[in-house]
Amino acid sequence: MKSSKGKVPVGGKAKRVTVVPHGARKQKEKDPVEVFCRVRPLKEEEGESCMSIVRDNRLQIEPPESSLAFKSGQKNPTQHTFKRVINGTSSQSTVYDMVGFPLTEQLLQGKHGLLFAYGITNSGKTYTMTGEPDAPGILPRCLDVIFNSIAEVQAPKFVFRPDGSNGFNIFSESDARVEQYRNRGKKVSPRMRAAESEFSEMLRVPDQRKVTEGVDEDSQYAVFVSYVEIYNNYAFDLLEDTPVDSIVPKPPKSKNLREDTNHNMYVSGGTEVEVKSTEEAFDVLQRGQKRRRVAMTTMNTESSRSHSVFTIRLVQAPLNHSGEAVIEDKSLLTISQLSLVDLAGSERTTRTHCTGDRLREANNINANLMVLRTCMETLRDNQVGGGATRIVPYRDSKLTHLFKNYFDGQGRVAMIVCVSPSSTDYDETIHVMRFAEVTQEVMVSRPQEVKKQVGLAPGRHRGELSLLSP
Repeated sequence: MKSSKGKVPVGGKAKRVTVVPHGARKQKEKDPVEVFCRVRPLKEEEGESCMSIVRDNRLQIEPPESSLAFKSGQKNPTQHTFKRVINGTSSQSTVYDMVGFPLTEQLLQGKHGLLFAYGITNSGKTYTMTGEPDAPGILPRCLDVIFNSIAEVQAPKFVFRPDGSNGFNIFSESDARVEQYRNRGKKVSPRMRAAESEFSEMLRVPDQRKVTEGVDEDSQYAVFVSYVEIYNNYAFDLLEDTPVDSIVPKPPKSKNLREDTNHNMYVSGGTEVEVKSTEEAFDVLQRGQKRRRVAMTTMNTESSRSHSVFTIRLVQAPLNHSGEAVIEDKSLLTISQLSLVDLAGSERTTRTHCTGDRLREANNINANLMVLRTCMETLRDNQVGGGATRIVPYRDSKLTHLFKNYFDGQGRVAMIVCVSPSSTDYDETIHVMRFAEVTQEVMVSRPQEVKKQVGLAPGRHRGELSLLSP
């Protein structure tokens, strides 16, 4: 087949034209969901371990004779591959480097991210996500790095304010000053004050790192946090400040999920708090933790009975031509978010001996996790099947419905699978491994930076913070 050539202008050279196949421009690059595995240390009372790390990305599990799998004839060890296997002696800082830091970095570059902690009850999920004062987990380290990175370009408080529809409005510094004055005398509830005093007594070790690439000195930033839980397949706002009636206590009201103008799902009517430091953000987290539903089971003295979602939203807007104030144009806003999800542990009721409310909670937890698994399997089958695609059942669970945008290509998705090495947990753990294998086969579109370009000369930032205190 001969190639056709255009005419060459007099005194010029022929230009090579690259022909792009139809539809190729719209095709996005995809990456698999990143799945990490963290093996918690074996406790003395747990007996023998059924696990061994054979490579830095491969875990071997051997069925113990007491397991249901062994009794049904599955006697050979199995090997499971992850992006990385993290052993029980690895520090919280190491875990954050592998899993959390890349997501924090992308958040500051204007991209969305989602991180799940998944595993059976008492496998170390909450320790991995939140940690302890002397060993902070992924969540507080994310906050540290964010505030370290935007320390010199934070906007005064109340310049950005939620608009009630998952977006933000922009106000001048004079308007922000008025709003700050109005909130100065706002009473702090006893519950919030208790959380603040509790945090102030903690000897927390802050993370000193920061991100430099992607932080724009010609913009101003603000951080907003929210905290919700999915309990019995209802969404509840853990930060909602409702009056407490000691005589006739009122149960919290569930929230609806809605879709904003950009087709992103959000919790309608949820509380978003602007925070200016990790300490402020952690105070908010502690306030929500006090409301989160936990209960004692035979496997865990404080078993989470709900899936918790702590979301960090980073709002930024460019400065005007003189670098003195934010441009009050909503179309120039960049909003990126990172959702950190601590999933309730899957459990067999025959081991936890749950009854009544605990049994109902366990059934709902397992049902939510089953829907999550079904969504992953459907996404994988649609991508590798080559035939007619099936509808992904996101709406079957509040948990999956809330995060459907991520799996539809709106952000980076990662999961950290927390596992117990105890041989008594083998039968539950092997189900977790199968789910992890399915999830790793799901391909998600690579997140695109959504920052708006204003066409003004760089270097407009005046190099000093506003006289208005944050």
